[in-house]
Amino acid sequence: MTLRTLAESLGLSPTTVSRALNGYGDVAPATRARVQAAARAQGYAPNPRARSLATGRAMAIGHVIPATSRHEIVNPVFADFIAGASETYAAAGYEIVLSVMPEGDEAEGYRRLARSRRIDGLLLQAPRPDDRRIALLAGLGLPYVVHGRASQEAAPYGWLDMDNRRAFARATRHLTGLGHRRIALLNGPAGMDFATRRAAGHAAALDEAGIALDPALVRHEPMTEFYGYTAARALTGLAVPPTAYLTSSLLIAMGVRRAIEEAGLRLGHDVSLVTHDDGLSYLPNGAPGRPLFTATRAPVREMGREAAAMLLSAIAEPRRAPRTRLIEAEWVEGPSTGAAPR
Repeated sequence: MTLRTLAESLGLSPTTVSRALNGYGDVAPATRARVQAAARAQGYAPNPRARSLATGRAMAIGHVIPATSRHEIVNPVFADFIAGASETYAAAGYEIVLSVMPEGDEAEGYRRLARSRRIDGLLLQAPRPDDRRIALLAGLGLPYVVHGRASQEAAPYGWLDMDNRRAFARATRHLTGLGHRRIALLNGPAGMDFATRRAAGHAAALDEAGIALDPALVRHEPMTEFYGYTAARALTGLAVPPTAYLTSSLLIAMGVRRAIEEAGLRLGHDVSLVTHDDGLSYLPNGAPGRPLFTATRAPVREMGREAAAMLLSAIAEPRRAPRTRLIEAEWVEGPSTGAAPR
């Protein structure tokens, strides 16, 4: 499979196909997605070495993993995001470079990456509200895109994010509409921007319903099944336990379900649960058309593909203003929610 035969199969010019694969902004998003899908399906793979010689680029993209077990980046969501991004990179002839950096030494690590010229750009993940890495990368002149947002960063930068506040406000309104007033939020780690936005959406929806936020019903920890299980066990033992849960991942939801069932309660009857679903390829929310949980859904693999395409565009057109994209979560109705018990 060559670029020309790929172009012929699509009925497009080789120039259009090349620009679509390399993220140029003058190619319509629908055309770009079509070209990338065809490249994956037909096994088109540009020669990175030849491309590097022709363009003067390294033909590699950097992803940095902080070396700490406490960081959100260790969550299995990372694997699906990387898989999606890698598909876009491969279609455009780029390779991925994973770098592990010691916590506290990240700034120097990013400087070394920029000096080495081993990468043409970098995809930043797990931002904090006051994330200093954004200003650092801007100063280094290295093209980058952020998966997520940094709420306190005023300067323009490229990012792709789900509307976390809106999604969790909607989930909370769904539960309050069913009569629930004791709603537990099992969120991601405190300090992560996405978790801050989700907590804000939850609190705003409670306020709209005239319900005071109870800090005892809000938890922030790395998103694991065991976290969901232990938190739900503790909350079930309260004198006035929650009648509903809102969780930040399917893994947490599975732990909550285990604790609820151990307590002899029925999910969707005695206790309700809404979760966020990242659409993980190896951990689906039930079978197609038969979800296990009511959920807000934004497939992280698709977001990986899109963030990678945005980064390739930033590399191809460095003088263009940074692009941003806010994705709305899909609402999935499942059997895990019902009217509040009387």
